[in-house]
Amino acid sequence: MLNEKGIPERRTAFLETCFDTFCKNGLENTSLKMLADACGVTNGTLLYYYGSKDALIIEATAYCMAKVEEDFMAQAPVNFADIDRFLREMPEFTAKHHGAKYRFMYQVYASPKFQEQGKAFFRDVDLRYRHYAQLLSGKLGLPVDLIQGMTYIFVRACVHYAMFGDQTYLHLQINAIRISLRAIGRAGVEKGALDMPQDAAPAPAYPLPRPLWAESDD
Repeated sequence: MLNEKGIPERRTAFLETCFDTFCKNGLENTSLKMLADACGVTNGTLLYYYGSKDALIIEATAYCMAKVEEDFMAQAPVNFADIDRFLREMPEFTAKHHGAKYRFMYQVYASPKFQEQGKAFFRDVDLRYRHYAQLLSGKLGLPVDLIQGMTYIFVRACVHYAMFGDQTYLHLQINAIRISLRAIGRAGVEKGALDMPQDAAPAPAYPLPRPLWAESDD
């Protein structure tokens, strides 16, 4: 942001500490004094850096949730066959490391007070997901639009599971992705390649590994 006050490294550290404090206590239960105490500074210092508690909420949420997103995508599959590993591992990874963060994010952006900031945040998410899809397209041999759409579905399933532990919702979403990918894998075998836009490489001519859920009695 332009005209940011204070030392950049300290500003970032404050954002991360305040965000963690918000996640532990919730939006309504976290006072400015609690934030200042967690950072080891006075209320006045935080107000100097951010101007108001509301501004701090918005900046901390946007900054830290973008980092969560980067953490998630750092685990992305490296090729088509690796997709099933990604589908298996990421729901528990998200629940373990980021569940409280997503709960707080939705507290913020579901509030009428912060609705416009939420719209702006998710517009940026759209751009980042597009970028991730473009980076992954060549590795996975899938069209950019397909990767971006499946990313939305999968992230939503992981977030819902992290927040509510709903395995039925999770399994249905993941199974839908797997069925689609298996169809693509079979098409690759039968046709040798998919009809894709020029920005995507051909799909690998093999199906996904058999998923764990298909071998379970659950």
